[in-house]
Amino acid sequence: MASSLSSSSLSPPQVPMELHVTNREKLLKSLRHHLSELSRPLHGFVFLHGGEEQTRHDTDHIELFRQESYFAYLFGVREPGFYGAIDILTGESILFAPRLSADYAVWLGEIKPPSYFKERYLVSVVYYTDEIARVLHNHFQGSGKPLLFLLHGLNTDSNQYAKPAEFEGVDKFEMDLETLHPILTECRVLKSELELAVIQYANDISSEAHVEVMKKTRVGMKEYQLESVFLHHTYMYGGCRHCSYTCICATGENSAVLHYGHAAAPNDKTLEDGDMALFDMGAEYHFYGSDITCSFPVNGKFTSDQSLIYNAVLEAHNAVIYTMKPGVNWADMHMLAEKVILELLKRGGIIVGNVDDMMAKRLGAVFMPHGLGHFLGIDTHDPGGYLKGAERRKEPGLRSLRTTRELLEGMVITVEPGCYFIDALLLPAMESQSTSGFFNQEVIGRFKDFGGVRIESDVHVTANGCKNMTKCPREIVDIEAVMAGAPWPLEKRPPSI
Repeated sequence: MASSLSSSSLSPPQVPMELHVTNREKLLKSLRHHLSELSRPLHGFVFLHGGEEQTRHDTDHIELFRQESYFAYLFGVREPGFYGAIDILTGESILFAPRLSADYAVWLGEIKPPSYFKERYLVSVVYYTDEIARVLHNHFQGSGKPLLFLLHGLNTDSNQYAKPAEFEGVDKFEMDLETLHPILTECRVLKSELELAVIQYANDISSEAHVEVMKKTRVGMKEYQLESVFLHHTYMYGGCRHCSYTCICATGENSAVLHYGHAAAPNDKTLEDGDMALFDMGAEYHFYGSDITCSFPVNGKFTSDQSLIYNAVLEAHNAVIYTMKPGVNWADMHMLAEKVILELLKRGGIIVGNVDDMMAKRLGAVFMPHGLGHFLGIDTHDPGGYLKGAERRKEPGLRSLRTTRELLEGMVITVEPGCYFIDALLLPAMESQSTSGFFNQEVIGRFKDFGGVRIESDVHVTANGCKNMTKCPREIVDIEAVMAGAPWPLEKRPPSI
């Protein structure tokens, strides 16, 4: 593919289904260990319901299906309407496919037999969904009613609960709603080498697309035209039919709107000379995502004020990545990013006073109200940020953290410091007795319509440090060169004599 379409150096990889076999084995190992520690018998079934197709409101328009994430993690199934089971005693994996009507073959294509799904998804056996109760009863080797470990637990990002699987005859089974969710969630926190390879590919194609956006950005364009460039590149050359999240293509004052791009703010401003752009976009490939933000001036040249804010955020971004390794606390990394940004803002004359005093008064949250980053994987905000019983921080900024855990080898987490000029936060802080003295009123007025800067990379925690999986231009000189037409990566120049 890449050879005939020269706008990309990448080709969509074939993802081995062993990735999901490995995920199932990982879950079995963790679940058996947990049950053994509690002296519970090693029998029963992990049982999950995959996603179902959804229609748009009351119409017959079917939205493009994307698999439920826990089911995708364990089975890799792309089709809707499936159930899946794993026998805890034997390790046998069972898929249950929907029994399709004859009309399916007319409207939607060939009706695949169970043998197709068995071979494609590398499971032990496949039955139909109307056989679930009978099959599980026949497979169960314990005494009494068969036990089902169902997925039920809180997603600490959405504050919503996973819904346990239901099927006809479920009342003939014992159900455990407590055990599975925390164990399966923790399995998702630490990525395997096969998972990392897919996340790396999603990063590679998304990084390449961000560079294309930089090259094509011109004053007078619409924000949505740059969104279109990104979507086209990741699908045309990367095979990415899904995005990890709604694209944020913000310019000018819109770049201070943290989650711009929604239906009421649909990336539709005209790019104006002097605007900063903040483009937060990431492609998804085989369920696994990326989450990347690039910030740059739409005219291709940084002003001194744009350089000041951009370099403050870049230094915070780099300081965090330099410090990251197993055992480091994520809340400490957030505080590090805040402190670096405040120090650079002070050096630029925007704020005055003692930086430690600013930190104590939570001034950093005025400029960066969101958390430093989040776990990334099959979901953009991958679960597991807060272990059971962990309490969220209450302070501004810190209360927005999606995790406060210590880093572990195998985690993938975004590093996304930002600096924004948000009236809803700045004006109260500038009027408050406790914080008004920190602001240089004359200088900060220049930044009223500046918007904001965010720099976001996806980072894999390794045994001794970390690896930045994102490959976008970050230094000002590199961004300006790419926007002027230079290839990326920049060709290395011989050292001057």
